Amino acid sequence: MKKILITGLALILLSCSGTQKSPATKTAKPLDVNSYVNSITAEELKVNLTVIASDEMEGRNTGSEGQKKAGNYIIEQYKKMGIPFPKGADSYYQKVPSEYMKKGFSPKLPDSENIWAFIEGSEKPEEIIVVSAHYDHVGMKNGEVYNGADDDGSGTVGLIEIAQAFQKAKKEGHGPKRSILILHVTGEEHGLHGSRYYSENPLFPLANTVADVNIDMIGRRDEAHADSNNYVYVIGSDYLSTDLYNICEAVNNKYTKLTLDYKYNDRNDKNRFYYRSDHYNFAKNGIPSVFLFNGVHADYHKATDEVDKIEFDALAKRTQLAFSIVWEIANREARIVVDKDGK
Repeated sequence: MKKILITGLALILLSCSGTQKSPATKTAKPLDVNSYVNSITAEELKVNLTVIASDEMEGRNTGSEGQKKAGNYIIEQYKKMGIPFPKGADSYYQKVPSEYMKKGFSPKLPDSENIWAFIEGSEKPEEIIVVSAHYDHVGMKNGEVYNGADDDGSGTVGLIEIAQAFQKAKKEGHGPKRSILILHVTGEEHGLHGSRYYSENPLFPLANTVADVNIDMIGRRDEAHADSNNYVYVIGSDYLSTDLYNICEAVNNKYTKLTLDYKYNDRNDKNRFYYRSDHYNFAKNGIPSVFLFNGVHADYHKATDEVDKIEFDALAKRTQLAFSIVWEIANREARIVVDKDGK
């Protein structure tokens, strides 16, 4: 009888232990979006921009060796973070042929590349949010390097930080519901070539592309905001989607509290900035798009657009805003609605 009781007790204990979670089972950390927003730091942005906008990159002219060096550096950051190139691609590059960028009497450009990285969505992976910035600049003139620290080194390093924040969330069990395509485009300075090429040769169907969040020049201030860098120009958010406009306003109020300046959102803006950066090649295809911008300053397209003039606190906050916009679009229940014609 004693032997039978001991055996029965052993079976009961074994059965109970089988219902316990294995020590190796991972549980997601409680969701704290602020921790991902705040993982975007001025210090990390400065480390990357000091390389991207260095003389070694020779001004990153489209298709140049300097631009290719910058591209290699960008890709190395994604590899270090464990962020892959997109499914369906065979590398981090989307090749953009020289012939495609031929334009009137402009100088012939060499073959170049868009660079992409990808964070797959957990629930609606077929729906894509593009986060874009151009990584080319104007190269060298008369032996002088035009480093383009703000234009658009600032947006370039912003994309790397945004990707890192999403990857951190994914590792902690809070990856985005929709997929994020990080897209560093080439040829912007010569005519928005890289974004136009992607829009005409998309890796993912444009019908599945939910939105584009584009950042181009977000590291400085302009004369209109001489007293404070706590602002950003918001362009295009309400042209195609009321949802996108509302998201930009809401996440800014919640996380970053920048002054959102809509001066250049005016359809009659003589600068026509809405048509002058890479978001436009998505917007013209009916994809809700928003362009974040700090405005033009005295060093725009000059050799004096250098890293030491970047205001990294402002760059960090504007990058955090871009991340927050993408986070909300990626994780809301319903896809944002196109309810306007863009005109």
